[in-house]
Amino acid sequence: MTTKRDYYEILGVPRNASKDEIKKAYRKMALKYHPDKNPGDKNAEEKFKEAAEAYEVLSDDNKRARYDQFGHAGMGNGAGGGGFSHDWTIEDIFAQFGDIFGGHFGSFGGFGGFGGGRSSRRTNRGTDLRVKVKLSLSDIANGVEKKIKVNKYVSCQSCGGTGAAGGSSYSTCSTCRGSGYVTRVTNTLLGQMQTTSPCPTCNGEGKVITNKCVACNGEGVVREDEVITVKIPAGVAEGMQLNVQGKGNAARRGGVPGDLLVMIEEEKHPNLVRDGNDLIYNLNISIPDAVLGAPAEIPTVDGKVKIKIEPGTQPGKILRLRGKGLPEVNSYQRGDLLVAVNVYIPKNLTREERAIFEKFAKSPSFTPNPDEGGSFFERMRGIFE
Repeated sequence: MTTKRDYYEILGVPRNASKDEIKKAYRKMALKYHPDKNPGDKNAEEKFKEAAEAYEVLSDDNKRARYDQFGHAGMGNGAGGGGFSHDWTIEDIFAQFGDIFGGHFGSFGGFGGFGGGRSSRRTNRGTDLRVKVKLSLSDIANGVEKKIKVNKYVSCQSCGGTGAAGGSSYSTCSTCRGSGYVTRVTNTLLGQMQTTSPCPTCNGEGKVITNKCVACNGEGVVREDEVITVKIPAGVAEGMQLNVQGKGNAARRGGVPGDLLVMIEEEKHPNLVRDGNDLIYNLNISIPDAVLGAPAEIPTVDGKVKIKIEPGTQPGKILRLRGKGLPEVNSYQRGDLLVAVNVYIPKNLTREERAIFEKFAKSPSFTPNPDEGGSFFERMRGIFE
């Protein structure tokens, strides 16, 4: 298995680099390893793709935050997918990031066309869709499959997504003569600068439709409802975003579909409170149970478990049930369930009950001993042991 390099290391920037610093670093790397400057150099081509992959993640706030938290593990399909796991080509990279140079960078600075003079038509990409999914703690603890119904653009069945009636009603664009791009030369203080941008007539496709499909009006896409099954891994958290690649809007007249971005929302549990991967449960017991000891039933995400309250249990005691919390994403580690013991003190007593406690008040056994139970800080320290 090949180990992926750190994205910040690839671009040569610190982890707190600004978006502008990341953009400048990527531009420098892309120019250095550009295919036109390194014809036939497979190593340069891989570095060119590697730099684009790093920039694709670090230039996106959501993907960068996920990468900073989970590393490359957070970029896979299960945990929010990112990077180029769908194997983009050099042409896809040009289409996605060409505007970073103010135009199609296959011809930036007069290098000539991509690949030593070959024309590279623009690849359309569909837009992303964002949805929210509510999960219970049980869903989060065990992972779950959710079926999500979305209204989205899908490829037109009448024309096969081409936008043309019969699928072949095209003519070569007269503006760009089929190249998909137009070149402009401007005079600057540094001399003439040549920039290339998508053709405004054909939108970079190099061809125009002469007979549009009636069903989609030549767009190649129509709106429909689609039910998408999303596999959500165990251990996700509120605000985390999962990326289902290729399940967003279809691209106009072919191309790369967008992604479905699934935002996680946690449903409030009636008894348990989440603290990272740990869960907290407040257990209320009576004075007799605290003094004499008693069994207690504790709710967990997978059902109830029974524990024993030891005689003489002090208020504020923290009991740790190891492994009864939530798992970490893409890990075998699991948090704990912390049971915070609270002793209920009644406010209203009958005459007989008051007489009993007045009798107890004179007993040495009910006189507070500062050496028993430990201080508050000692009890809190026990949480982390």
